[in-house]
Amino acid sequence: MAMLESVLIANRGEIACRIIRTARELGMRTIAVHSEADADALFVQMADEAHLIGPPPARESYLQIDRIIEVARRTGAASIHPGYGFLSERAEFAEACAKNGIVFVGPPASAIKAMGLKDAAKALVQQAGVPVVPGYHGSKQDPDFLRQKAYEIGYPVLIKAVAGGGGKGMRRVEKAADFDAALESAQREAQNFFGDPRVLVEKYILSPRHIEIQVFADSHGNVVHLFERDCSLQRRHQKVIEEAPAPGMTPEMRQAMGSAAVEAARAVGYVGAGTVEFIADGREGLRADRFYFMEMNTRLQVEHPVTEAITGLDLVELQFRAASGEVLPFTQGDLSIDGHAVEARLYAEDPEKEFLPSTGKLWALEFPEGEGIRIDTGVEAGAEVTPYYDPMIAKVIAHGATRDEALDRLAAALGETIVAGPKTNAAFLKKLCEAEGFRAGRFDTGFIDRNLESLGVGPQPVDEIAVSFGASALISREIERLRMAELQKSDEPSSPWSAPDGFQLLGIRSVGVPLLVDGERVDAREVFSRTHPGASTVAFGESDPWAEDVVDREVDAPHGVYIIRNGRQTLVQPYDPFDVDLEHMDEGGAVKAPMHGKLIAVFVQPGDKVEKGQRLAIVEAMKMEHVLVAPSDAEIAEIAAEPGAQVAEGARLIVLKTEE
Repeated sequence: MAMLESVLIANRGEIACRIIRTARELGMRTIAVHSEADADALFVQMADEAHLIGPPPARESYLQIDRIIEVARRTGAASIHPGYGFLSERAEFAEACAKNGIVFVGPPASAIKAMGLKDAAKALVQQAGVPVVPGYHGSKQDPDFLRQKAYEIGYPVLIKAVAGGGGKGMRRVEKAADFDAALESAQREAQNFFGDPRVLVEKYILSPRHIEIQVFADSHGNVVHLFERDCSLQRRHQKVIEEAPAPGMTPEMRQAMGSAAVEAARAVGYVGAGTVEFIADGREGLRADRFYFMEMNTRLQVEHPVTEAITGLDLVELQFRAASGEVLPFTQGDLSIDGHAVEARLYAEDPEKEFLPSTGKLWALEFPEGEGIRIDTGVEAGAEVTPYYDPMIAKVIAHGATRDEALDRLAAALGETIVAGPKTNAAFLKKLCEAEGFRAGRFDTGFIDRNLESLGVGPQPVDEIAVSFGASALISREIERLRMAELQKSDEPSSPWSAPDGFQLLGIRSVGVPLLVDGERVDAREVFSRTHPGASTVAFGESDPWAEDVVDREVDAPHGVYIIRNGRQTLVQPYDPFDVDLEHMDEGGAVKAPMHGKLIAVFVQPGDKVEKGQRLAIVEAMKMEHVLVAPSDAEIAEIAAEPGAQVAEGARLIVLKTEE
């Protein structure tokens, strides 16, 4: 059968770039759709043609089925590839494609519907003999009823959105007192992302391992599995590091899980790439009688590169071939595992500030090259990381003959990655790759939460060496500026009093250097050499000003200098005492937006008395909710922003009147 002539990619970022690369190799014409925020994005540049579909918010652009279908019809697109996220698991999108004679590169709408609702999916696979997690999967949604079911199941429990996936609309609840707030938050997030607030309640499995099976099917009834991936390293139910195959997997359990996944796919007449996700009880290692079906993702997964690495297959190419009606070119017996692969998700977020999303211009972006290293990214140096979409900068994938070799390569690659501008989790990921328990295979989905401190999460001491290097760079820049300005003046003889070198008659010559380090005011000292006239360095904190230290990279920007050292970024700026925000000087009691985003809820009003730790508001950014709490006992003096408003980082939201 003939390969599809063209494809419209109904997605953005790294997955759009990934699809375009394979489509090009197959000789297909590529069509991109984009929001106003993505007009200059890498995937737009890569595509053969690109079309604007709306403003930055996804609800007004990438989630607009009618606009995307209209572009596909106008451009004569033979097919639409949905990528992952956005419309990839919306049955109505697949139906709209079929109605307009456009091939949907994914499963039939009937399969999406069957697996799209977790409660119905669990009932379906149970009939096929697949074990499911104990819990309430019914339709009744009354809060009192669900709270009672949680009590009957026994805490801890998981509240999970019936529709969608990716950790959205999911909350772990440890005790009954927290259930109502968690339910409300999960339902609101489910409504925002999937248009469906319904949830189910399940028993939380102790020592859980999150293991998924990649399945693939053609339209001729052939279904195989491409082995498993372990996605247990998670934070807030979001995958952080994925690997294939799963550590500790036995042939018996692989056979049992693989067969269960294939049967689940057969039960819904699946076509294309899909993932069947299981939760395994890892208290006594992986056992074939202790795993349970969670859900099926009817799309390509973010972590598909690790499966490609160990099988040698291109899953996107297989998707296009299946969508073209071709028969699978292999059987289950033809497939085997080659080595080990690990993937890390490099995010624009700050682990030192509870992983708050970080936005802004990428002043530098460099990735290593080497044996077994693959980089999937949708951005380049000079691009903007906006608050509108997922904060992923890249996926860093390493493949090796053994698990240790793959992890060593991944850790080294993360250490060589350079990102200047938004903060990233690069250093955190590197420490995770090197963590003793993870390397030894002793981990579950709670591993990160149990080891936050050793992984460098939370406030860290200032990197004194980075500050010294940054300050030296700023001083050199200022001296050069003064020198150039001096050359433009008259030829008057120079004087030691006019030289910017801290000249003094007695003692070690030095001069104070006021700085901003990641926005905080600090003081350094420029120290001049007694033995080498004109030579100087910067002393800060306890660091030796003359030590021969090194940094990974120094990146100059108009507003300061970024120093990258050990995967950690430090922004050093000159302090200007006259650059003061007079309007907000007396806002010691203000609760401000921690990042650019949308204020989606405010729980208090002026005059309310609140206690320390009480919920005040919720800001949504980069597909995540961030709860703002009262820093102390106080009275609400003012609500400075309306729910629904887009707010900038640092914007006043709520003003507190501290109780005396």
